[in-house]
Amino acid sequence: MKWEGNRESDNVEDRRGGGGGSPIFGGRSIGIGTIVIALVGGWVLGINPLTILGLLSGGGPSAQVQSQGPAQRPPADDTMARFVSTVLADTEDVWQAVFRQGGGTYQEPRLVLFRGATATACGTGQAAMGPFYCPADQKVYIDLGFYETLKNRLGAPGDFAQAYVIAHEVGHHVQNQLGISGKVDQMRGRVSKAEYNALSVRLELQADCFAGVWAHHAQNARQILEQGDVEEAMNAAAKIGDDALQRSSGGAVVPESFTHGTSAQRQRWFHNGLQNGSVKACDTFAARSL
Repeated sequence: MKWEGNRESDNVEDRRGGGGGSPIFGGRSIGIGTIVIALVGGWVLGINPLTILGLLSGGGPSAQVQSQGPAQRPPADDTMARFVSTVLADTEDVWQAVFRQGGGTYQEPRLVLFRGATATACGTGQAAMGPFYCPADQKVYIDLGFYETLKNRLGAPGDFAQAYVIAHEVGHHVQNQLGISGKVDQMRGRVSKAEYNALSVRLELQADCFAGVWAHHAQNARQILEQGDVEEAMNAAAKIGDDALQRSSGGAVVPESFTHGTSAQRQRWFHNGLQNGSVKACDTFAARSL
């Protein structure tokens, strides 16, 4: 992926210096945990991966959030932080243009770098969740050590695979801006667990599609893609499907428990966004077949 020399976002907050909050906040651990919520947060650490659905809408904070003080910028010589900042900036440029074309205004999210655990408006965020989005404070959270997990444990190396992770979480912010995730969250408790899981799958696949929309427009505007980049993202999408994660755990594949979609579905919807570059083409909730 071509990113060196491109604009870096000002919306990055670095909490890795020790001021990022305590892991003990009395609140429940939350987060979408897009990539390793099942593998790392579930089977590896002993948390039940089928019950951690994440917080899909703002709601009320489950724990008091520690005051963070002034936001710290990442060090200029931190290559990975600069990469993340550049990808975030690119998503800002794309979604600002997409919203403007649709007559709306895009409110940019902040991205928080942390180590281990940090306070969020949704409770205590932990690295074991993988990257996640908290709609209550409109921030994306990521422990950069996750990328080693993505590469070494999940078999999804490459900088564009890493960019896809960020673009997916930003996709959840777009859903929040459009009111989509709030509508899904309103169904919590009104439908069965299996039905809610099915809604969660459609929400996650739409975020995959939105990641593809970002890649489509970024390529057209700035030619960011290099040979093999799309394959990296497609490989990452395959490795993080619910069926692939359940299989890698040595357990049975249980479709009713899926919350993110199968490998084939995640690949399909990312590719759909990449090919069409259209938000309308990402309506997973209207799709008869995923």
